[in-house]
Parts: sequence; C-alpha cells; structure tokens
Amino acid sequence: MRMDMIGAVTLILVFLAWLIFGAIFLFRKRPPKAEETKRVAAAKWGIALQGVGFALVGSFHRTYWWPFAPSHLGELALAAAAIVLAYASCFFCLQAVRTLGKQWTYEARVIEGHELITQGPYAVVRNPIYLGMFGLMVATGLAYTTWWALLAAIIIFLSGNRIRIRSEEKLLRETFGVQFDEYASRVPAFFPRHL
Repeated sequence: MRMDMIGAVTLILVFLAWLIFGAIFLFRKRPPKAEETKRVAAAKWGIALQGVGFALVGSFHRTYWWPFAPSHLGELALAAAAIVLAYASCFFCLQAVRTLGKQWTYEARVIEGHELITQGPYAVVRNPIYLGMFGLMVATGLAYTTWWALLAAIIIFLSGNRIRIRSEEKLLRETFGVQFDEYASRVPAFFPRHL
C-alpha cells in the first residue's frame, strides 16, 4: 500500500464516522413532548465555541498526510489512532443518547419529570456526549488538519466545553441538590479517571 493511500483511507473512514455521528442524533427515537421547567441560555456561548473548534479542524487541511520523515509504521499508527478514536467516540455518543432517552437535548434545560442519569456512559464521565464530540474532533485533526489548527481547535473547544458544562451543571445542581453533588464527587466532569 502506498503511503499516501493510508491517509486517503483514514480520511474516508473518519468521514464515515461523522456520518454515523450525525445519524445518531438525526434518526434517534423522538420522545413525546415534555414540558420544560428550566433553561440556561449561557450554554449557547459554549456551543458556539465548540462549533468554532469543529470549524477549525475542518478548514485547515495539511499538505502531506505524514509530515515527518517517511515511516510506514508511524503512518499506520497515526491512521489506527484516528480511526479507533473516531469510532469509539461515536459509540460513546450513541450509548449516551440511548441512556438519556427523552431527556436528550442540545440545549441546557430541565423537563418535567427530569431524572438525574448516572448509569451507562454517565458512570464514566458526567458529560459523555461532549467527550465523544471531542474525540471525533481530535480524530479528524489527526487524519486531516494542520497541527497548529488542531491545537487551536482543542483549546477553543475545551473553552466552550467548560462554559457549557458549568452552566448545565449549575442547572442540575439547582434541580437535584445533594444528589447531584454526590454524583459529581464520584464521577469526573469530562476526562475519565481510568480508561
């Protein structure tokens, strides 16, 4: 297999992971409408910054798939890391959306009958969908993006992530009180303690 072929195959497989990621949200089972009880608008700034991170990763294509000295093993390792990270991130998002069920929404809000979800991926991190989004963004960066753009995207995404998590968790803390505090003391917000 030619060296540039590895990059092309990796890019195609990562792009397919993006299609799967989109399908997770597009084709999920729609729950019946529930009455909203609280909403936090500040999370939209976090969403915007996360979007800027995604845009950076998609906008700056590096000239060479493997910018270092020729290394077939190095290229294969980078390709494998990007592909595994992309599909593991999609799987993690899928499990999180399934676990949330009718409570999933892109906005920070609480609905009538809202429950604090602590099982499945939510037993690993409190924000598994954001972790999956981050993983998919990094996988795309490994397969496609200039290194400086990937680094900038990571910093911007994590800044938006912090805003989003803080505003959403403020809402959850107001809603669930001690129950949320106990959960937050056991489970990290974003990066897992153990892989």
